[in-house]
Amino acid sequence: MNLIENLNWRYAVKRYTNVKVPTDKLNRILEAIRLSASSAGLQPYSVLVIENEELRKQLLPFANGQPQVTEASHLLVFAAWENVTEEKISEYMKTIAAVRNIPIESLNVFKSRLMSFASRSAEENFNWAARQTYIAMGTALVAAAEEQVDATPMEGFDPSGFDKLLHLKEKGLRSVSIMTLGYRDVANDPTVQFKKVRRPSENLFIHFKN
Repeated sequence: MNLIENLNWRYAVKRYTNVKVPTDKLNRILEAIRLSASSAGLQPYSVLVIENEELRKQLLPFANGQPQVTEASHLLVFAAWENVTEEKISEYMKTIAAVRNIPIESLNVFKSRLMSFASRSAEENFNWAARQTYIAMGTALVAAAEEQVDATPMEGFDPSGFDKLLHLKEKGLRSVSIMTLGYRDVANDPTVQFKKVRRPSENLFIHFKN
C-alpha cells in the first residue's frame, strides 16, 4: 500500500492481540522517530521503549486501566526535558561539530541563539519541549502505518504516576504522552470496522493562491 492507503488503514486501536512486533519493524519505527523534525534539531526529549510486561502492569493503573498498555507489544513514553540548560546546548554543539567534522567555534552564532533558552523559565522550556514530542509522535504514527503496525496515541494517563514509577525526575524528564504498538484484535476491538471520519478537504484547508 502507498502512504495515503496506509493512513486510511490506521486507526487508534482499542484492543490488541499478544503478537509481538518484529524487531526490524520496531527498529525502523524508532529510527523514524530519531530522524523526526525538531526545532533547531535539538530533540529536547527522550522516548522510553517499554516491552517488559510486569512494568506495564504496574503502569496500567496510572493509564486509567486502558487495556492497550498491557495488551500491546510495546509501550512508548514520550518524555520531555524538564529544562533546556546551557550544558545540554553545549553538548549538542559538540555533537554537531563531530558529525559534520567542523570546528566547534564555527557554531558560536547558532549556539548563542540557542542559549537564549537558558534565560527562560524551566516551565516555559518544558512546555516548548513537550510540544516538540508531538512532532516525534506524529512521525511515529506514520512510520508505524508504513510498517503495517498498529499504534494508539494516548494522553489519558497520570503523568506524575508514570514519572515516579519510571524514575523520570532523576533523568530530568517529565512524561507527556504515550503510544502503544502492536496488532489489532479484530475479534474484540469494537471500533475496528468503523469508517474513518475526517473533515473534508474544503473545510480543513484554507488556500491562498496567486
